[in-house]
Amino acid sequence: MKKIACSVFGMMMMIAAGSAAFANGTKDSGKKVTAVTVTASGSSALLPLVKDAAAKYRSVNPGVSVNVSGGGSGTGLAQVSDGSVDIGNSDVFAESKLSAEKAAALVDHKVCVITMAPVINNDIAKTVKNLTKQQLIGVFTAKITNWKDVGGPDEQILLVTRPTTSGTRALFKQYALDNNDEASNKSLETDDSGTLLQTVSQNRGAVGYLALSYLVNNTAVSTVSIDGVAPTMQNTYSGTYPVWGYEHMYTKGTANKAANDFIAYIMGPEYGKLMEAQGYCVASKMKVSR
Repeated sequence: MKKIACSVFGMMMMIAAGSAAFANGTKDSGKKVTAVTVTASGSSALLPLVKDAAAKYRSVNPGVSVNVSGGGSGTGLAQVSDGSVDIGNSDVFAESKLSAEKAAALVDHKVCVITMAPVINNDIAKTVKNLTKQQLIGVFTAKITNWKDVGGPDEQILLVTRPTTSGTRALFKQYALDNNDEASNKSLETDDSGTLLQTVSQNRGAVGYLALSYLVNNTAVSTVSIDGVAPTMQNTYSGTYPVWGYEHMYTKGTANKAANDFIAYIMGPEYGKLMEAQGYCVASKMKVSR
């Protein structure tokens, strides 16, 4: 009985020691067991890709969690600048949203290219397939207020707009609207691309704009060509479709290893194969640059 008691006691001591070692982040081999969380926020256009990459990265790196939120490019840039997050996702260069001093402290990682498309309600799309650049500007600056003026039905145009913090808005303004300010519609303003898509799909006269990534295998809304050129990945690669921009993942200086490793994973050749299926262009395939 004494031997048995000693054996049981010894086993209990070994288990306790092992538990303590694990709690302190070590295994019997002396290797460090780490659980790391990477935080990222910003661009709603890049959000689907970063969420997908985070899930796939976790499957091969179970010790690393990547928490991703939206909020718009301006929010992501502000938060990475003040240290609230490890990565700030943006549709635009940091200089367009931050002071020169704050932008200079950030490191830019151009992870892919995104195409921005004007989208309209499917009922309107039965007759409106294409807009000239000047018609598009007229629609989004509210100088044109009825679809009949651009070849559509006698229906009031309902703008679904983005807030000023939105990188999607900034990119669309620059390359689709020739830097004209779009009219504001505070009652239907959102930087959530999913909400914008739903709003356009449910309101007959509605028009807005979305990243191509939200339109993959989605027929809830229709895209509009600009000057006869459709917003497709092929036309973006060739440079014939003008409304596109780089998607950036910014870090403040040299980020921690976990954040840098995650960005490297997204920019690597293996994950690059998955980008196009999600509606994102691989930057190295672009025939033009900015």
